[in-house]
Amino acid sequence: MTEKTTPVTANPWDALRRFTDARIALGRAGVSLPTAAHLAFQLAHAKARDAVHRTLDVVQLARSLSPSAEEQGPACVSLHSAAADRGIYLQRPDLGRRLDAASRQALAAREPSERSGQARPYDLAFVVADGLSALAIEQNAAPFLAMLLRRTAEEGWRIAPISIVRQGRVGIGDEVGELLGARAVVVLIGERPGLSSPDSMGLYLTWMPRVGLTDASRNCISNVRPAGLSPEDAASKAHYLLAKMFQRQLSGIGLKDESLPAPGLPTMAPRNFLLE
Repeated sequence: MTEKTTPVTANPWDALRRFTDARIALGRAGVSLPTAAHLAFQLAHAKARDAVHRTLDVVQLARSLSPSAEEQGPACVSLHSAAADRGIYLQRPDLGRRLDAASRQALAAREPSERSGQARPYDLAFVVADGLSALAIEQNAAPFLAMLLRRTAEEGWRIAPISIVRQGRVGIGDEVGELLGARAVVVLIGERPGLSSPDSMGLYLTWMPRVGLTDASRNCISNVRPAGLSPEDAASKAHYLLAKMFQRQLSGIGLKDESLPAPGLPTMAPRNFLLE
């Protein structure tokens, strides 16, 4: 009986693969990648492309975000950016940052009855945009919002209707927040898919949103997904930043995340490699 052999030469770092989704220690077959690793790469690439072109199921998303008959919470409103379709959205990022005329009119129509004479009648607005991964929104938006809305409800925050935006970029939250009259806005958006993370959701928090702000005015929480930052930890970070935002009345580069790490995460003492 002959011993079974394999054409794949193992990599000595193979044991490290259990700690990361990165493509390390794949081994080799001659001078090439093993067939299994090559096929896995192609599959990951296909999933990333599918995430970019996936159409957001707005009806199902609104159903998952809307409160039940026994619950109290903000309603949902469906909006669209100035990018008419996915092709234009991918080629013209600027159009994804602004609402189309019909969406602006829809928000403006809410103004007379809901502002009650206040320039900013809402404390917080949530904008849920498909971004570059509708999959990320469909999987992560509802659990994150449920946890954060539970905290804001306990503290009596005034929450604007949740805006679901198709073909939206991060900057569209500035216009939505300004039109709704919110003091702060949180944009939930599908991040650009990586080859191991087609389902990653990003959060962008802005104080006093208005058209014309830059990314320097926003705080970002990234990689919200089951294999990354959990919705519970993301909600805790967002709540902390929002509380500091209202306390200091600013966001962006002037507001740092000084919250404690989640329980169970390892902490490391500061190091200076120049002195070692």
